[in-house]
Amino acid sequence: MPSDVDAHEIVAASRPPLVDRKYIVAFMLVTSLFLSWALAASLNDVLIRQFQKALDINRTQAGFIQFAFYIGYFCAALPAGLLIRRLGYKRTMLVGLLLYALGAFLFYPAAEVHTYAFFLVALFTIAFGLAFLETSANPYVSILGASRTSSARLNLAQSFYGIGAILGPLIGGAFIFSGVELSKPQLHAMTPSAIEAYRASEASAVQIPYLVVGVLMCVLMLIIAKTPFPNLEEATASPTKKGGAWTVLRHRRLRWAIITQFFYVGAQVGIWSFFIDFAKEAVPNMPEKTGAYMLSLSLGMLMIGRFSGAFIQRSIAPQRLLALYAVVNIILCIIASVVGGAPAVAALWATSFFMSIMFPTIFALGIEGLGDETQYASSFLIMSIIGGAILPPAMGLLSDHLRSVQITMLVPAACFGMCLLFALRVSKMTSVSQRSRAPR
Repeated sequence: MPSDVDAHEIVAASRPPLVDRKYIVAFMLVTSLFLSWALAASLNDVLIRQFQKALDINRTQAGFIQFAFYIGYFCAALPAGLLIRRLGYKRTMLVGLLLYALGAFLFYPAAEVHTYAFFLVALFTIAFGLAFLETSANPYVSILGASRTSSARLNLAQSFYGIGAILGPLIGGAFIFSGVELSKPQLHAMTPSAIEAYRASEASAVQIPYLVVGVLMCVLMLIIAKTPFPNLEEATASPTKKGGAWTVLRHRRLRWAIITQFFYVGAQVGIWSFFIDFAKEAVPNMPEKTGAYMLSLSLGMLMIGRFSGAFIQRSIAPQRLLALYAVVNIILCIIASVVGGAPAVAALWATSFFMSIMFPTIFALGIEGLGDETQYASSFLIMSIIGGAILPPAMGLLSDHLRSVQITMLVPAACFGMCLLFALRVSKMTSVSQRSRAPR
């Protein structure tokens, strides 16, 4: 009979660490990238509200903030995958940070000329850089240790996304939102020159925050450039079929993951984009700063969910936890759509916790076991982020048509239904695979 010490050693061996000690420094620096792109994405939720005031646009037009942002992901993801195969993960990350900083710096002249199209170009440039970061960082983290802990490790890294997501609304509430909210009658009572001065002041509020973000990305780029990274290019090598980027789509699970990620990102971006407008509609007279801070707290729940999910998945299969969280979010979105007042805001607020594990879990399940095709698979999964470019403008158009943003939350409910279907499909694929390997 084995001793207690032997039993403990067996259990420890059966549960490898999420991150090996030799990879800690690289892991910490790469996870800082998750925080950086979360900051950019969550600032968009503030811009949607801010630009309605500063540029005199409606919700449908404001939804194109997300369109310009996520179309940048779509355009850059495949080139990023090709660049990884040519230059490696680390250099691709550096290219991404350079483009991110450039886009942030473009906000300064965009505010000076007070032109919406210029802002959209800046956002597109930021997103183009972020696609290089995500296409390289996500798979790099997944192979930075044992394959069986890849989903949990990616959830742990994505937890730092929650920190960046919290910072976006906080920065927006403190440094971008002026607190001046003029009604239509008040604007009509003002002279054209006074209105122009008001809108110019609101537009210039974004200059300093984005200037600081650009400088920080340059500093992070220098730190990563000077830090040695373990060479894991060979870790993805496998005897899989060789071919072009498109041949990776022959894998059925990857195809399902790409479709699911499209709908998940659309739901996430749609909820966060219109959360402030939703809260102000559900609770009349709520200040926009209060809505921004509530959104920040909601994104804090995303961070908590990812930290906890990283460890829960060591005991519960990722696809099962994904199915459970998808069911809960379907219910919460329906509640937000059909009830009013504070309960509706609370339901929508809570969805962030249950969204927490979805992106990294879908991503990890999609690239699992793809070997040297991981870079291409990662590119297509990042391209599927285009869901964030399509669904929010559609929700904005629907809300303008119905004169209510509340009913549009049925769209994310349907998207979470797709996440549930994917989880069930993966569970079925896994059980069939296990039966086929079982001794007969």
